[in-house]
Amino acid sequence: MTSPPNVESDLGWVLGTITRSYLRIAAQAVADVPGGPRGYQVLSSAARGDAGTQLAMAQRLGVDRTVMTYLLDDLEKAGLVERKPDPADRRARRVVLTEDGTARLCDVERRLRRVEEHVLGPLNPEERDTLRTLLQRVAVATGDERTDACDMAQEIENNC
Repeated sequence: MTSPPNVESDLGWVLGTITRSYLRIAAQAVADVPGGPRGYQVLSSAARGDAGTQLAMAQRLGVDRTVMTYLLDDLEKAGLVERKPDPADRRARRVVLTEDGTARLCDVERRLRRVEEHVLGPLNPEERDTLRTLLQRVAVATGDERTDACDMAQEIENNC
């Protein structure tokens, strides 16, 4: 079986090919984080402090609250996060990175930058910046804020 003529100019083919390559390599970069990509998202969110409580983080990341509990249990057992009482509501818990969690997050972010550089290897630095800017503009304009990045990646992977 051969590809149809000019398939390389088809946006769907191009995006699918790049996405599959990125996801395959990025999965290796986050493999040592409990929960893989979702665990990485939790570490990243906790580092930014933008989610507030455990429940708010689950909602923001699009993770079922029961799944979030198990994910946080695994991250806590690994010594990467702690759950601390929320000063505004002692029944709620805030997710806080530990020193080990901060170190692991920095390491994973370095690995993900190398993944990006590998995938964008055929482009020079200026072209990489331009591509990122253009893709970000398209993503913001067409994105669905309710869509979880991991769910979207899984959907793409299943359809490819």
